[in-house]
Formats: sequence, C-alpha cells, structure tokens
Amino acid sequence: MAEVILTDQNFDEEVTNFKGVVLVDFWAEWCGPCRIQGPIIEELARDFEENENVKIAKLNVDENPQTAQKFQIMSIPTLIIFKDGQPQEGVVGVNPKEVLMTKINNYL
Repeated sequence: MAEVILTDQNFDEEVTNFKGVVLVDFWAEWCGPCRIQGPIIEELARDFEENENVKIAKLNVDENPQTAQKFQIMSIPTLIIFKDGQPQEGVVGVNPKEVLMTKINNYL
C-alpha cells in the first residue's frame, strides 16, 4: 500500500480508529524541506506495505487546516507517530529513513 492521503474528513477513520502504528507527515506543496522528506516517506510506505499494523500517511496542511490546527502544527514538515489512535511522538524537520524506521519499530 502506498502512503495514505489524509484529509480532515478521513483522519479519524484512517488514524484515530486504527489499531496499530501510523506515521503522519504534515506537509505543504510550497515547503522545501517537505519535498526532501517526501521521497523518504514514500520509501517507508513501501518498506511497511506488507505490515498490516503500520500505516504511513500524509496530510497537506493547506488543504486540511482543521486537523493541522487540532495537532498544533506550527512548522512543517512535522511527523507524528500515533499508536492505537493516540499521538505518541512528534518530530519537526527532515528526518532520515533509518531514524523514522527505528521510531516506528519502537511502537510495534
């Protein structure tokens, strides 16, 4: 499964109600660092596609301001790891694949 595209409308269904781990990338089209983080997120989605307990997701903050506001996203890219619908850990800025992989595996 490729990364899941989140919206204000499907966030609860895809993240809050999901039993497992979800990495959410809060990003925007105009954000330079987001364009660097994007391919890393896509790679993670491919790496975890066989694991039904993990979702890799992206939420465009410009198109989905309610969710971005709910999680107080001030800088992008911001990545938040959710476990069983609850936010566990957030990181701001570009993160290497290995770091994100380790963080996700810590919650499995």
